[in-house]
Amino acid sequence: MLLELRKLMTSPGETLPFETSVDLSDMPFGGCKPVTEPVLAKGQVRNTAGVLEMTGTVETVLHGICDRCATAFTRPVQYPLRAVLTTEPESDDFEDPWVFELQNDCADLDDIVTTTFVLNMDSKLLCSEDCKGLLGLAAASPNPIPALLPYSSYWTKSRQCALRHFNQGGVPNGSTQEKSIPREKR
Repeated sequence: MLLELRKLMTSPGETLPFETSVDLSDMPFGGCKPVTEPVLAKGQVRNTAGVLEMTGTVETVLHGICDRCATAFTRPVQYPLRAVLTTEPESDDFEDPWVFELQNDCADLDDIVTTTFVLNMDSKLLCSEDCKGLLGLAAASPNPIPALLPYSSYWTKSRQCALRHFNQGGVPNGSTQEKSIPREKR
């Protein structure tokens, strides 16, 4: 979708609201296509002393598989949209991904929304920011996965053991068994 800005370019201090949706369902992220719903963008373009600044939000709902715990999830996401629109082509030496060139005094909203969404997407799809992964899932599950439980407790014990030795000035030997440390080193 093209947004006509010719009238706004000659009116400093004025704003022009916009709202659009873009279909990114065919775009892969990390081996899957989690954007099955339209990406909605809304905001405004403001002429500030001859500089066109676009601000707003880009939002959708992700449907994916968590990269840590491998569970299916649905999670809404919202990213800020900030861009500068210019009539002059940008130098290749200092290309800024947030500066967009106008074509015939029009802004290509599909390009701006797609760029904003892709550059703000996390490199890993997670069900939540604090996902503990498979080992955390196995230990906390009411129906634990028996094959993963020994690994979960092993890693927890070895981490605790290593931390105790580190705090006490010792060097862990990779074992989960604690060694007694002489009283003078404690």
